Amino acid sequence: MSEIIKTDNASKPLGAYPHARKVDNLLFLSGIGPRNPKDNSIPGLELDMEGNIIKYDIAAECHSVFANVKAVLEASGSSWDKIIDVTVFLTNMKKDFPVYNKIYAEYFTSVQACRTTVEVKSLPTPIAIELKVIATID
Repeated sequence: MSEIIKTDNASKPLGAYPHARKVDNLLFLSGIGPRNPKDNSIPGLELDMEGNIIKYDIAAECHSVFANVKAVLEASGSSWDKIIDVTVFLTNMKKDFPVYNKIYAEYFTSVQACRTTVEVKSLPTPIAIELKVIATID
């Protein structure tokens, strides 16, 4: 038995998929980015007239993506401390990993979730980070 989860408190999915899906006592989150749930903006992002990235703020995106993940967890009946596995996608590992890793440690020190971090060429919107999370539900 599974249950589909959607919430207005996290950035909206960009396609035909839910924020999360419960299966037994496991919760699988779809890829979650840092877009603001209220206006779809990306914190710290500046684009030129052609939509190319002028500058971005990986720290602001990290805090925002973690807030979106937390919102989906809570809407699903789970919580931050129940995260068991995180896959992180960065678009610029060399430049962004040190800042991301420091902020990640602030959020996950007591959680001790398994983690994989990979670099990807791009993500569907001009974001620098996306998380894929698995958590438990009591």
